[in-house]
Amino acid sequence: MSGYSIYQKAPQAEPALPDNALDFFSLKGKVASVTGASGGIGYEVALALAQAGADVAMWYNTNPAITEQVGDLSKKYGVTIRAYQCVLTDSAAVERTVDQIVKDFGKIDVMVANHGVDWTYGSVLEHTEKVGRDTCDKQWENVVDVNLNSIYFVSRAVGRHFKKQGSGSLIMTASMSGHIVNIPQMQAPYNSTKAAVIHLAKSLSIEWSEFARVNSVSPGYIATAMTKRCPLEMRKMWSSLVPLGRLANPRELVGAYLYLSSDASSYTTGTDIRVDGGYCAF
Repeated sequence: MSGYSIYQKAPQAEPALPDNALDFFSLKGKVASVTGASGGIGYEVALALAQAGADVAMWYNTNPAITEQVGDLSKKYGVTIRAYQCVLTDSAAVERTVDQIVKDFGKIDVMVANHGVDWTYGSVLEHTEKVGRDTCDKQWENVVDVNLNSIYFVSRAVGRHFKKQGSGSLIMTASMSGHIVNIPQMQAPYNSTKAAVIHLAKSLSIEWSEFARVNSVSPGYIATAMTKRCPLEMRKMWSSLVPLGRLANPRELVGAYLYLSSDASSYTTGTDIRVDGGYCAF
């Protein structure tokens, strides 16, 4: 160690703040980029940022449906929206995609690293006995690659541009599963990656404090295609454990992302916002 201290860093410049509180949330003139935007949470977040005035780059991997929607969405919201295909577990592909977005739009002000996969195999030991060590190892590696490694790849790629610009907001989608252990399903690999995402965001918020803000959002049980694949009885049990008594509509998450994307959160970094219906409150 060289005796380096965080307090030796130059402070960020104080932003020019609007007079009207609602203007804090405007994203006019900004460029937002959202991974996992072909459906679910990512799709709704991308639309919300466009509604707030941002030009938006929507990322997808295997579902190209948004490529047919971006033209109409651009006209509807009066902004520029483009779709980008990328295999997020390929770090070189991620860098190329980020660089292309910067080339197309001129900059990236907001990066929402939202993508992820679930673990549907249950108990690690029981699953290993059922499918064998090698298969279980590959499935573990896939969850880690998608949920953690690729978030790191996106962060590193956009961080270079944030540093060059001198500003930026990186928002990672974590999960309440990074705070607690869900029941009744057993999903240790998923929980572990989401806990790591929360801490990655906190760590980068310190590393990048001179030029960017880094935060995370931890959704609870959300009514998406991912959760709808689970048995009805399990979903009923989830609702019974949530103080608000139900799963959330994905649109109920967008306020957290809009806040962290906008100047309303100009003094917020290293924070995780739980949007979980109170699940983690007890």
